[in-house]
Amino acid sequence: MGELIFGLFFMAGWAAALARLGYAALVLWRSRGEQWVRGQGQPFARLLLPAPAYLRFDRTLAVAVLLADLWLVSAVVVSGSEGVFTEEWLGYPGMMDPAGQGYQAGAVDLLRTAALWSASAAILGRCWTTAAVQLSVLPLSALWIASFDTYYN
Repeated sequence: MGELIFGLFFMAGWAAALARLGYAALVLWRSRGEQWVRGQGQPFARLLLPAPAYLRFDRTLAVAVLLADLWLVSAVVVSGSEGVFTEEWLGYPGMMDPAGQGYQAGAVDLLRTAALWSASAAILGRCWTTAAVQLSVLPLSALWIASFDTYYN
């Protein structure tokens, strides 16, 4: 039953993340004629505080990235539900697969690496809200997945 629920979240998350990413591209396209950098103030303040059109894009991108992060976490959980995680968490885990021995560590490493690269790209693009989402959701998800009891611990 738990596998079915996570499978549904997986599919719905994929569709929602793609739809929201398309909407972020539409917001970017609509605001192409507007200013992306503030015209008044100190240069450092103009760099840190983008124009309202850019802030709208940043918020829209942050929601799209949040949905993609939730999709990635659900993909890790669904992929590891057969033979990796214990029966206390997801019911009967299936047969014990020795190839899944490094799955949990690999998944945690994947989430931390994704957080590092995506937050770095967001910071370079001055998308502060998106960077904050990436630095909060993915590392906390990595800690959550690292806390699972497996047959191999």
